[in-house]
Amino acid sequence: MIERNNTPIAHPGATPADAQGQDRPLTEPGLSAALNDVLDGFLQYLKLAKNAASHTVRAYRADIAQFLAYVEAHPGLGPAALHKVERAHVRAFLSGLQQGDYKRTSLARKLASLRAFSRWAKRQAYLENDPTIGVLTIKQEERLPEFLRIREVETLLEAPDTASPDGLRDKALMELLYASGIRAGEAHDLDVQDLALMEEEVHVRHGKGDKERIALLGQAAIEALRDYLQHGRPELAAHNPGKPDPAVFLNKFGRRLSDRGIRRTFDKYFKVASERLKTTPHTLRHSFATHLLNNGADIRSVQELLGHAHLITTQVYTHVTTERMKEVYDKAHPRAEEE
Repeated sequence: MIERNNTPIAHPGATPADAQGQDRPLTEPGLSAALNDVLDGFLQYLKLAKNAASHTVRAYRADIAQFLAYVEAHPGLGPAALHKVERAHVRAFLSGLQQGDYKRTSLARKLASLRAFSRWAKRQAYLENDPTIGVLTIKQEERLPEFLRIREVETLLEAPDTASPDGLRDKALMELLYASGIRAGEAHDLDVQDLALMEEEVHVRHGKGDKERIALLGQAAIEALRDYLQHGRPELAAHNPGKPDPAVFLNKFGRRLSDRGIRRTFDKYFKVASERLKTTPHTLRHSFATHLLNNGADIRSVQELLGHAHLITTQVYTHVTTERMKEVYDKAHPRAEEE
């Protein structure tokens, strides 16, 4: 039986220490002990039962912590009344985010996170009913992926100052992402042992859905990674007095470069590469796929390289290759251009 009062909500089968949060080091600032215990239980389920990748767990944590903060502040709910959450509360939560100028993509992701959390919480008796049932899926805006032109990619990759350890790292990171098409979160998770430069490969151990795959590397990326591993990474690693970090990409303290650190790196260089796009690390992944298809790569090969589970996910890139077709038409057709 779960006590629903002002004391922490004990997880079914938990020890007294668990209920007080003494064995739960992960806490979300601003949340009560009761809701922190629920949040941590869900995250442990993702890690241990679902084997979710670390960046996936971080995304779920942010989404569910935001919803639990809403529950805690709601006058009709509160920290001991999670079981009272209904469909109307979920709709009101999402409506509030929409009024706060959240994009549809963000709202759709948060709803997906809430569905997963609600299924788990109902099984654990934290919820009496699944409040996401009957909440309509948020229709996505139809947007084609934005990509850099080849000249813009070249400008971007030449931007870092390779006379510094940070510059060597940044160039290696961007060359890797463009050469392999891996996600920024996957690059964040890479350890040195995952690189097989002699074989021109990188082993992605924690892809989306925690699937493993082999990504390929070109010569430019291999050379940039070797320069960084030989001359840049040792200097960065020397700033960490503790146990050496196995990560490929290190920050100025010699520890794994965070997702935020990767985004900041790209913010710095993308302004140099392109003024027409508001770009992110994912733009290089879009560029990788688009440039392969523009140069005749088979779509199923691109699907495998990107690690997409379904071909339909990859097919979005076929729409952006029309730019290449128009170029070919203008050059080849005798009456395509005005005389």
